[in-house]
Amino acid sequence: MGPHVPVAGPFLSPAVDLCAHKESDRLSPPGWLLPFESRRGLANGHLQTIAGNFFPRPAFQLAAVAETVEVDPSDGSRLLCHCHWQPQTRQSSLDRAQRPTVVLVHGLEGSSDSGYIRGVAVRAWEAGFNVIRMNIRNCGGTEALTPTLYHSGLSDDVGAVVRHFADRFGLQQVALVGYSMGGNLVLKLAGEWGGRQPLCAVAAVCPAVDLAPGADALHELANRPYEWRFLRGLLARYARKAALFPDIYAPLKSIGPVRSIRQFDDKIVARYWGFRDADDYYDRAAAAHVVERIAVPTLALQARDDPFIRLLPSTRAKLLANPHVSFVETGHGGHCAFLSRDRGEEIHWAEATVMRFLLAATSEDRNPGCEWTAQS
Repeated sequence: MGPHVPVAGPFLSPAVDLCAHKESDRLSPPGWLLPFESRRGLANGHLQTIAGNFFPRPAFQLAAVAETVEVDPSDGSRLLCHCHWQPQTRQSSLDRAQRPTVVLVHGLEGSSDSGYIRGVAVRAWEAGFNVIRMNIRNCGGTEALTPTLYHSGLSDDVGAVVRHFADRFGLQQVALVGYSMGGNLVLKLAGEWGGRQPLCAVAAVCPAVDLAPGADALHELANRPYEWRFLRGLLARYARKAALFPDIYAPLKSIGPVRSIRQFDDKIVARYWGFRDADDYYDRAAAAHVVERIAVPTLALQARDDPFIRLLPSTRAKLLANPHVSFVETGHGGHCAFLSRDRGEEIHWAEATVMRFLLAATSEDRNPGCEWTAQS
């Protein structure tokens, strides 16, 4: 890995069995995993996180087909997806069904137009994938499409999107990519589905798989600016929902003060989704309970200096013990940023790494039995 991302963990640490599947893999990381070195001046989790929201990407010019997908027939809840289907030409031997398709899932208060989603979409498209950018319930201006709120455990919604397009087009390989909350959703679905087809690969960047520690970390003094940014969006969205569905939601002013993510989840999410309280919601929505059941090639990528993602030792142990999971942890990178010193396509290192992983995972000669932990 070089000096910047020394590799340790279950496959390189002398304290743990390295790789029971392939002896040679002890000596070098997989080809899709390249070194990460923080961009000059950004070797700090907060700086990486903030810069990651503003660092420019090439103009997004992919033409999209918008389609709504019903995810809950009981109340008619629908999601808005933006689809990019590879052209079917005489020069290509692959039709739509045979090409790998990737479903991209954004994070808390993001949308299908979030920069990181667009960044991965372009890379996947250029690599020959069909691309589906999905909006979680209410996101991307879709509050009117569902009478419900959204929360971090709605993995069935992701599954409904996969089933919808797989059934419609006969898709043979569908991969999932999720960021932060979206990372929890895709890992949760992967654990629930196991090896169910057409799911073929999963990548999660800074996944919020342990929700309670993450919510509490957001309330730490150094992280209050992030918490307030999330809260402003969540409370504004709730106000819009209350205006659209006054018979369901109480006016925001009647909810009382909401000064933290935990309070929002306790007073609003738990109330309207039938959880006992915030802790009950965090427990039942966390992917941490099912990651040991993941049975397709999976990348879990995070940074040790992520300001507010907290991974419990028990969850880390489950990820490291699962032979299908590649757990990669860098010393720096912040939250979903990973801005590197490279002047080319590796500037957004996480997006490039995810794409290389997906190409390896969907190739016919992949080795699904090896996982890695990169730590610095």
